[in-house]
Amino acid sequence: MGDRASGEDQRVPKLPIPGKRNILITSALPYVNNVPHLGNIIGCVLSADVFARYCRLRGYNVLYICGTDEYGTATETKAMEEKCTPQQICDKYHAIHKEVYDWFNIRFDEFGRTSTPQQTEVCQAIFMKLLENKWLSENTMQQLYCDACERFLADRLLEGTCPTVDCNYDSARGDQCEKCGKLLNPTELRDPRCKICQATPRIRDTEHLFLELPLLKDKLEEYINKMSVVGSWSQNAIQATYAWLREGLKARCITRDLKWGVPVPHEKFKDKVFYVWYDAPIGYVSITSCHTPEWEKWWKNPENVELYQFMGKDNVPFHTVMFPSTLLGTGENWTLMKSISVTEYLNYETGKFSKSKGIGVFGNDAKDTNIPAEVWRYYLLTNRPEVSDTLFTWADLQAKLNTELLNNLGNFINRVLSFIAKPPGLGYGSVIPDTPGAETHVLTKTLSEKVSTYVQQYVEAMEKVKLKQGLKIAMSISGEGNTYLQDSKFWKLYKEDKASCSIVIRTAAGLVSLLACLLEPFMPSFSLEVLKQLNLPPEAQVSLCDENGDYEKATKPWEMLPVGHTIGTPCPLFKELKDEDVNFFREKFAGSQADRRSHEV
Repeated sequence: MGDRASGEDQRVPKLPIPGKRNILITSALPYVNNVPHLGNIIGCVLSADVFARYCRLRGYNVLYICGTDEYGTATETKAMEEKCTPQQICDKYHAIHKEVYDWFNIRFDEFGRTSTPQQTEVCQAIFMKLLENKWLSENTMQQLYCDACERFLADRLLEGTCPTVDCNYDSARGDQCEKCGKLLNPTELRDPRCKICQATPRIRDTEHLFLELPLLKDKLEEYINKMSVVGSWSQNAIQATYAWLREGLKARCITRDLKWGVPVPHEKFKDKVFYVWYDAPIGYVSITSCHTPEWEKWWKNPENVELYQFMGKDNVPFHTVMFPSTLLGTGENWTLMKSISVTEYLNYETGKFSKSKGIGVFGNDAKDTNIPAEVWRYYLLTNRPEVSDTLFTWADLQAKLNTELLNNLGNFINRVLSFIAKPPGLGYGSVIPDTPGAETHVLTKTLSEKVSTYVQQYVEAMEKVKLKQGLKIAMSISGEGNTYLQDSKFWKLYKEDKASCSIVIRTAAGLVSLLACLLEPFMPSFSLEVLKQLNLPPEAQVSLCDENGDYEKATKPWEMLPVGHTIGTPCPLFKELKDEDVNFFREKFAGSQADRRSHEV
């Protein structure tokens, strides 16, 4: 984000460009009532950022939208805890989220929020269309009401004993039991109590509006069957979606008895607001409308715009069933999701990351460790839970940093550039040498064939949003570079066969600039540093645009840097993480955030 901070206010809004590949990327809107932890970061915003950066490298026209999800019970509850208004909570946590993502180098085109007039406008407009098209029904629900607080209690404002046999957890919430994981209806809780005043609530009737999903089933299934194939949906997304369809779609309540939310524009329901899961995905649209008044060119333009959505697995049904049904029900020509990328959970050391319990490493903690953002990005992405849950451990972070980043990648780049920087007689006086005969140099030819295959595989993986695979392939190129240096014995060649040594060194320097390009989506600050050491301007990034044939450069790595180019000053790119540091962090981040605070006092 650093590259546009100064022009923040004068930014020209992006619009789709005819004839270009226009990609709209959204990341699940993080909930505003807490600091994001590493699991949240890899699950949505970081994965989407990598894909957006890759698309920019390919020369696609990209709009990456995200923001904080601010309405609903959780915000009201947090506001009560912190004795302030919901708006104050949102302002506080929106700023914290933005700061964390800035530190992680996540580059949104627009990072907005849902508590805006634009959100109200878009939500209400979609609602009016659904009403007009008769996809909504009214129904009476039984809900728990607290006489002492004079309010209906939302799921999270209720606690009681879990009704599940053999569980009997006495602090189950109204929507889910944290101990056994079972989804609950608030009226099923045994011995319910109001979380605010501890009084026993009573059951009362209340009228609500429902989206009739069963009536939209045919439209929805046609969309899912087609798009899951065209957009190569990830396996976990397909499974979760079809599980919902198999269970049979039920009418879904879209209103709530709350104050904090988008008001329902209907005389009979004017003292209610929309349920956060109806309004949150609409946030993507309203945040785009804050980016440009011509937002419909992105969101009502399926012929020219591809929508890619990133999220954790618990969000899938809302994006593959609820949100598309809502949009299909309007009868308008919406840009529906083409591709969905879903992560499983990242667990922490011995258990689960938990926002509510404060367990794990949170965004602001990462910054305090003094381990650079690119190391965190690399570790999270190489450990991205794409097909099953993965585990964050300090020992693994240390191993990945010391072996993969320091000994493989950093070592390769430093060896090449340090040798070029040595004075004539020992090296090349910082100047890229000429390389006649490179085409026929056997070792170099073999390397270039391998590298161009890797670059093709990298592009194929990234196009399919297989980010972990893309990263692994890019790192393999660095491994090939190290093998090439060893096999060529360039230090001996320098004395015995200067022409061959020049070929090896110029080729290896070309690989360095290629790595700066391929790894930019994953570690942007690392790439900038490599370009600086190569003495290339930040915008000299090798692009991967097919139409310019730049792609072809990978087949001749010795031609990537011009003869006579003077490089900058080489210096080590990564620092070793020592055992004592790891032990210190493991100790420091043990237990919950609350425990840690009490130790500090």
